[in-house]
Amino acid sequence: MSKTALITGITGQDGAYLSQFLLGKGYRVIGLVRSYLNPRLEGLAYLGIDKDVELEYCDLQDHSQIINLVARLKPDEIYNLAAQSSVSTSFAQPISTIHFNIISVLYLLEAIKLVNPKIRFYQASSSEMYGKPASLPILENSVLHPLSPYGISKASAHWIAINYREVHNLFTSCGILFNHESFLRSENFFVKKVLRQSIEIKKGLRDCLEVGNIDIRRDFGYAKEYVKAMWLMLQQDTPDDYIICSGKSISLREIIEHIFSRLGIPLEKLVVKKELFRPTEIMDNYGDNSRARTRLNWEYSLSFFDVLDILLDEELRN
Repeated sequence: MSKTALITGITGQDGAYLSQFLLGKGYRVIGLVRSYLNPRLEGLAYLGIDKDVELEYCDLQDHSQIINLVARLKPDEIYNLAAQSSVSTSFAQPISTIHFNIISVLYLLEAIKLVNPKIRFYQASSSEMYGKPASLPILENSVLHPLSPYGISKASAHWIAINYREVHNLFTSCGILFNHESFLRSENFFVKKVLRQSIEIKKGLRDCLEVGNIDIRRDFGYAKEYVKAMWLMLQQDTPDDYIICSGKSISLREIIEHIFSRLGIPLEKLVVKKELFRPTEIMDNYGDNSRARTRLNWEYSLSFFDVLDILLDEELRN
């Protein structure tokens, strides 16, 4: 008998690629979209699965609606990918970011506890929870010290998921994903912005690329491969938390220089603007994916330059 997966944040890159992966495994996939907005299904359509994913309208800040939905749909697994996920936006909108990213998780877990405690729950945690680490690489048990409202909200949601696992014996696993990119990434994220605007420079539609601090380093990976780890977490005998990352960091400057080189754009077209710097910044950040490799048998070997080539070719085709 096929399993039923309920996915929040279905319209984001992770939701789309996870849906594609689960459909390939024979799952019935149901995606939740906000009732008061027209759902943006471009990602699902791009992957050719918009007709295969069932959609349900749900306000994740409405507890009774979530309870009724879980009771009616009877999912085996719930993947919570919904969040206000932009770090920069979280500084401009701290209250709404923290409120939604925490309350939605609490309501989902309460619904599972009340309706069917056997439902397996995946929480999308984030490397931003660790903030400025005392040492590198970051491990699952490294000290959390978030430096943004987004990081604060994710750390809170992370501990809520752990608490429901320990107190109520729910199967909750947290995937602590570091930066992961794809063609479906929204344009307010750095790599997508650089790819799109660099192509516009190449075509003569833009004069330069304006950026903030590009000497920071981050651990980047490929979203299409990272969603496989999400599924693997919910197939284990016991729930746990796992860092999903490449294990290496790369500077934002290196990313830009690689893309400029591929497109034949002179570096004079790169403009660093102090006003685009964030109020607080983490200079280097990379994780250790050993637990995911050994316990989940998750495999990942792509360098981010490999990923950039995949993404750039896909942008040019589209």
